[in-house]
Amino acid sequence: MSVTVQKTLAVTPELLDGLNRLLPQLSSSAPPLSMSEIEKIVDSDASTLFVASDEGLTVGMLTLVMFSIPTGLRAYIEDVVVDQGSRGSGIGEALIAAAVNEARERGARSIDLTSRPSREAANALYQKLGFERRDTNVYRRLIKKDELE
Repeated sequence: MSVTVQKTLAVTPELLDGLNRLLPQLSSSAPPLSMSEIEKIVDSDASTLFVASDEGLTVGMLTLVMFSIPTGLRAYIEDVVVDQGSRGSGIGEALIAAAVNEARERGARSIDLTSRPSREAANALYQKLGFERRDTNVYRRLIKKDELE
């Protein structure tokens, strides 16, 4: 296995196919991505899409989100997924390392991520890589379409 991890600079049909193959392994409710949706991610100053490839096949992805707020530059890792057939081969670690290096180079002092408790292997990996569990509450509020008007 010869895996490379790179920042996505251009959106191609092959990238679209690869991400849409990985997406159901990340979320059973996420609809397939379109070229324009991936372009929004890639073109945004706030997000960096890292993709792991093995001989041209997309085997993992991660999004690094960074933005400035009054208390400083914030960095978050989101939507980490490694293809089920490639797990355990260091791809997740390589994706995380690329994101941490990017955040460090851009001046972040810390980087956060969340992971469901049921993702035991992922949680073990994050702890192995130096992430510490925080004592915090995560809240979510769904926004109904009729509230947008």
